[in-house]
Amino acid sequence: MFQAAETVSRTLAEPLDESGLIRAAQNGDQDAFERLVREYDQSVLRIAVNILRSPDEARDVYQEAFLKVYRNLNSFRFDCSFHTWLYRIVTNICLDHLRRRKVRKEESTAVETPDGVVDRIAQVKEEGAHSDPERQTWNRELSGGIAKALAALTPRERTVFELRHYEGLRLRAIGDMIGTTEEAAKNCLFRATQKMRMSLETFV
Repeated sequence: MFQAAETVSRTLAEPLDESGLIRAAQNGDQDAFERLVREYDQSVLRIAVNILRSPDEARDVYQEAFLKVYRNLNSFRFDCSFHTWLYRIVTNICLDHLRRRKVRKEESTAVETPDGVVDRIAQVKEEGAHSDPERQTWNRELSGGIAKALAALTPRERTVFELRHYEGLRLRAIGDMIGTTEEAAKNCLFRATQKMRMSLETFV
């Protein structure tokens, strides 16, 4: 889609704000696009990891998201902020991954062990800490409970819950990202929170 544009590349010798970078990238400047990627790559990866709880899947989402941005950047019309547009793409791809998980009925961040379901990410952190055995056992049980509770949420509920509690985003922003209203996002968060509380009430 992007064509060589040497005249645009020369403009990058001077500092450009984000709008300038976007317009340069839309006109075919590869350097401008790469600078946009560097600006947001860590945020995109963090959101994907927080929603999916799987580093491998998050890296796939990262690649897919920026490929989609690359192919569709010319459709960006500045009627919303670029990061909202980008994060909407990321969350939609994450939702697709979660829906496919539901169909397969598997939770890729959880593994079966003699002690039950354990979250691999939490387990890595746990093994690096020098906590007492009783605390480690409780942490394993809690991690397993959280993994099961998250897996029981619908893809949309899980996405809203993760974006609110792990990314700290406002409900209006979350609604924009998943293509719904602030009120609908609020109701979705309420349902997700109630389900999580019921699933984890034995740990309280």
